[in-house]
Amino acid sequence: MANFIAKFYKTSAPKEPLNLGEEEQNKYYKKLRMQAFVAATLGYSLYYVCRTSLNVMKKPIIDSGMFDATQLGVMGSTLLFAYAIGKFVNGLISDHCNIKKFMATGLIVSATMNFLMGLLGLAQNALCLSSGLLLVLFSIMWGINGWSQSMGAAPAIISLSRWFPLNQRGTYYGIFSASHNIGEFFSFLFVGLIVSVAGWQYGFFGSALAGLIGVIVIVFFLHDTPESKGLPAIEQLAHEKKDKREESGSVKAIQRQVFKMPAVWILAASSAFMYVSRYAINGWGVLFLQEQKGFALAEATSIVSINALCGIVGTVFSGWMSDKLFKGNRNIPALIFGILNSVALILFLYGGNSWFVNVLAMVLFGVAIGVLICFIGGLMAVDIVPRKATGAVLGIMGMASYAAAGIQDIVTGSLIDGGKQIIDGVAVYDFKWVAIFWVGASIISFLLPIFNWNKKIAQEEQEA
Repeated sequence: MANFIAKFYKTSAPKEPLNLGEEEQNKYYKKLRMQAFVAATLGYSLYYVCRTSLNVMKKPIIDSGMFDATQLGVMGSTLLFAYAIGKFVNGLISDHCNIKKFMATGLIVSATMNFLMGLLGLAQNALCLSSGLLLVLFSIMWGINGWSQSMGAAPAIISLSRWFPLNQRGTYYGIFSASHNIGEFFSFLFVGLIVSVAGWQYGFFGSALAGLIGVIVIVFFLHDTPESKGLPAIEQLAHEKKDKREESGSVKAIQRQVFKMPAVWILAASSAFMYVSRYAINGWGVLFLQEQKGFALAEATSIVSINALCGIVGTVFSGWMSDKLFKGNRNIPALIFGILNSVALILFLYGGNSWFVNVLAMVLFGVAIGVLICFIGGLMAVDIVPRKATGAVLGIMGMASYAAAGIQDIVTGSLIDGGKQIIDGVAVYDFKWVAIFWVGASIISFLLPIFNWNKKIAQEEQEA
């Protein structure tokens, strides 16, 4: 069985080179790379719907009496901790894999877990399950969802590394990073609408359907390597020099080199603190607006969804900006938008109940976090390592980021329950310490990359 699995997921063998002229070859290459890019971007955005579906359902679940905020925090953290470990493990594995098969498998499992959770939610009364047993079952399934989710990002970004030249990587990585925001936006609106109309259980069915669509897109349009399609390697297609570090040994040897780079670990720590603020808003922002500011569910989800939509602008603009204006240097824009992220958080948390102020805060937060996901969350690390270690460095970044996001979920849930008071029979929540926790993490995040200020990208190091 192990040999069959290894053989099934192994990187595709090169096909016989196609007998094409230079112009035909270039046209065919650009067609395939665009298909791979669209499939990776759209497929990963639908991954995100299956990952963020629970965020829309927290208030209805709390109101139903099924779980409280602390229990939802623990449950949410199972996805994030499983995702953190999975990002590391699957990042290492994906450097050796057929990225189409690997990515499709993860989304199949994720969609299945969402579907089963919807079924269990509907059947809970008929099955006479205790709340404790339900929490265990939901946490296990949500944890499995987290592991399967970790099979998405590395293959998608490896596809960019395998198919695109270095001098275009920032532009396309930036556009790809919008997949996070597209998925979150679709989740808040589509899943949120289903939950409002039919109940939280049916929200899981909606996210499972989105996952199924993503699997179809990946299977039909994501391609493994140029060589598997009868084309030359990307270095030859892009007229680039071979990275000298890739001549030093096997993929495993190159991956070991990455683990010894302090610059990678600094970026991992920065991304970890950035993900605290990111998942604080995405995971608890709707509940914050409902409990602290009195917004209805539909209004709260609409406001928070704006940050996902605006994040698309941030990510797309960031990649192009850093490639064209800063010649591949990401440090200056990362610092600027890191500061903007903290400003937006402060405005959201302390800016009052005005609809306009909260929308403005989410616009600024969305643009800032979109840039930071692109730069600090991956591109700055991918820039400084060899192509063959793309999955490995993304594994390190993901492990740190989602471990921190998981800790955030537990801490935030505990702080919310810790600040709860019952006044005239109504639960009233105090978010004071929650706000300090979120803002503090965002400030640390933009300060850490300063230590890497003079670090060159891989292409510059080859030319030096």
